Amino acid sequence: MADQPSPIRQAVHLALDIANGRHALSKLIPPLLFVADALLCSLVIWKVPYTEIDWVAYMEQISQIVSGQRDYTQIRGGTGPLVYPAAHVYIYTGLYYLTDEGKDILLAQQLFGVLYMLALGVVMACYVPPYVLPLLVLSKRLHSIFVLRCFNDCFATLFLWLAVFLLQRRAWRAGALAYTLGLAVKMTLLLALPAVGVVLLLGSGFATSLWLAAMMALVQGLLALPFLARNPWGYLGRAFELSRQFFFKWTVNWRFVGEDVFLSRRFALGLLGLHVAVLALFVTTRWLRPARKPLSHLVIPILFAQSPFTTQEQRSISRDVTPRFVMTAMLSANTIGLLFARSLHYQFYSYLAWSTPFLLWRSGVHPVLQYALWAVQEWAWNVYPSTPASSGAVVGVLALTVALVWWGAREDWEPKRDPSKVEAAKR
Repeated sequence: MADQPSPIRQAVHLALDIANGRHALSKLIPPLLFVADALLCSLVIWKVPYTEIDWVAYMEQISQIVSGQRDYTQIRGGTGPLVYPAAHVYIYTGLYYLTDEGKDILLAQQLFGVLYMLALGVVMACYVPPYVLPLLVLSKRLHSIFVLRCFNDCFATLFLWLAVFLLQRRAWRAGALAYTLGLAVKMTLLLALPAVGVVLLLGSGFATSLWLAAMMALVQGLLALPFLARNPWGYLGRAFELSRQFFFKWTVNWRFVGEDVFLSRRFALGLLGLHVAVLALFVTTRWLRPARKPLSHLVIPILFAQSPFTTQEQRSISRDVTPRFVMTAMLSANTIGLLFARSLHYQFYSYLAWSTPFLLWRSGVHPVLQYALWAVQEWAWNVYPSTPASSGAVVGVLALTVALVWWGAREDWEPKRDPSKVEAAKR
């Protein structure tokens, strides 16, 4: 009779099966973590003092809009001018009235706690496997951003993950709408736009993707209409300002290069060039692989407003736009943008904290290394003020994540064989 496995080995196998989603008990991990995090959020709100950063400025700006001001160039708060798109205004107008003109901070924190749990629920619905999920609820900085600072990035993050969730389920219109609503809260979501465009083109087809692009632009225009009517260039210049001057004292990511380099135009142009180059690398060698065509065969027809795919090709390509493809492409585009960002502030961690665990898992590195890199990242984003060491760690983990996902997640981009051809080959 064969030797029976030892109890220790059986326990290890059971734990591995549960952690990798191969056991019935695996289904209990997400709800248990969700409940535990809800209790943690409540405890943070109850015990940790609120930190004022931008909330008062948001409310000062909203009070001017409520009073009738529609010229973006004339709207200011304690931290400076209003520099966010129109959906930010509508969301914080609602919060302005709900919180007694911003005076009821505790209620605001509770509302942001609900927002955090809603976003976490959406994120968990996108994720596999279970062993990665604890990393979603352990971030000190992320809890701080939501329930102790009440930043508008929290709403933009929710819309980004709603877009991922909906596009994974091939709800192209709803996913595009969620994405453009997030972009109307904060233009940081522009970082994911290249991947969103690829997903919509390959998944929904050329004609539908054009219609969705027009729809997204129309939503932006309708939301901004009251401000565009008063001062269109003032709105566009403030809400989507690309030439903003950054302050060295607030940077989380480039402290280690020194202030002179940080403020130099050459450094800014170098980052822009690297951003474009790495995006081009991902687009040409990874994201467009399901198209099964060289880039020139795609670009030339599109320039002439023609679909680069036949109807049969489009059906085959669309099948390859899997939930994993959608999530890996969108999160990698976002992470590339953060890697080469001119300057990151602490609230930008909301776009990264829930992305890194997935991308490290898709890279195929050992789970111990996944947890180690996450821990280094979490440490670096919790150092205040940032130091050369912490900022180097921020950039280092971002760069390593991008490199690892480009190399290790190749199967997410590979086109699958047409089932009809597979069956024909068998015959």
